[in-house]
Amino acid sequence: MVHATQMAAARQGVLTSQMQQVLADERIHQDDLLERVANGRIVIPANRNHPNLIAKGIGAGLSTKINVNLGVSEDCCNVEAELNKVRRSIELKADAIMDLSTFGDTRTFRQRTVALSPVMIGTVPVYDAVARYGKDVAAISVDDFFDVVRIHAEDGVDFMTIHAGLTRVAVQCLRTNPRLTHVVSRGGSLLLDWMIRNDAENPFFEHFDRLLSICREYDVTLSLGDGLRPGSLRDATDAAQIQELIVLGELTKRCWQEDVQVMIEGPGHVPLNEVVANMQLEKKLCHGAPFYVLGPIVTDVAPGYDHITSAIGGALAATYGADFLCYVTPAEHLRLPDADDMKEGIIASRIAAHAADVAKGIPGAMDWDNAMSQARKELDWERMFELALDPEKARAYRASSQPIDQEVCTMCGDLCAVKRSRAILES
Repeated sequence: MVHATQMAAARQGVLTSQMQQVLADERIHQDDLLERVANGRIVIPANRNHPNLIAKGIGAGLSTKINVNLGVSEDCCNVEAELNKVRRSIELKADAIMDLSTFGDTRTFRQRTVALSPVMIGTVPVYDAVARYGKDVAAISVDDFFDVVRIHAEDGVDFMTIHAGLTRVAVQCLRTNPRLTHVVSRGGSLLLDWMIRNDAENPFFEHFDRLLSICREYDVTLSLGDGLRPGSLRDATDAAQIQELIVLGELTKRCWQEDVQVMIEGPGHVPLNEVVANMQLEKKLCHGAPFYVLGPIVTDVAPGYDHITSAIGGALAATYGADFLCYVTPAEHLRLPDADDMKEGIIASRIAAHAADVAKGIPGAMDWDNAMSQARKELDWERMFELALDPEKARAYRASSQPIDQEVCTMCGDLCAVKRSRAILES
């Protein structure tokens, strides 16, 4: 029997093949997994039309997952280069890939991406509505928006970002609480434009049941987008952001009533001292649903290094509630990332995610660190390379500066503390 969604199956105590894949990947008891999927604290994005998917879970008690953004744009429309990024992302152990294409034959690219990828795929359908119809934003109809959502579901997309919380009330809140950087979410700004020029409510909020029907049919996980996320430290945790979050909490309950899996997207640019409060607010207002964050980016002044600003915020966020980190590359705010930027972003996000897993006591997380420390103690360089998060870079650095004594490195040479203390204490 095929259950409508992973949540529906869990509520009936049925262990799906996707849940079994999660159990093989995580140290969590079967009963705990079933309970948390049933009550919405874990999601398993797994569109029934994504046959080569190796499912992963996102949420309470599981390792922190990371996402990679890619896709073609009008200025950089190299399909094969973006498909190579898909392959490279998988090699670098990304947990998810979001196709954010906004130009050209987006459907063919999306279908090729799904076919290539054993990791979960996400999209933002409102981007594609603009690309697909070639209309002025205000001329896109409600049916146009929902037709694109259905097409993405048919194509095997596992989760979709939908900015359904950007309501007329939230827009009024934005007007009465002016921001420095206004609206920096691409999807949020498109919907804001549509709403103002049509003098209408957000179609995804007004017709939310229609959206849920599509998601339930294909078991698409809704990723409720933060259209009013702050784009600067000054705008963080303001009235508009919180108003949208309150609406997202209400929509979360509507998703669960229909057995639709849902996660919540979060900020954005946030000062370091406000990151924990943002995590607590989301978990409280959205009833413990999994939290998917961009960064948070903890300073506005580091273009070219925003993979670092994001990793700092991401490590803290994931320690205190975030379950899923969207990578940020050095190219953030500057250009479409190239393959090198993408690798830097993935590695930085994986460091943040793993550091948080150690901090919050995810079972087995520190085993990796302990194994590396053992290899360092033994000066077993080959084992260190095998265990390194980026073996390629570790090997290159070692090879670039060779010591006289091959057992040590050129930092300390004969003064190597590890070699000396081991000889004294283990003799």
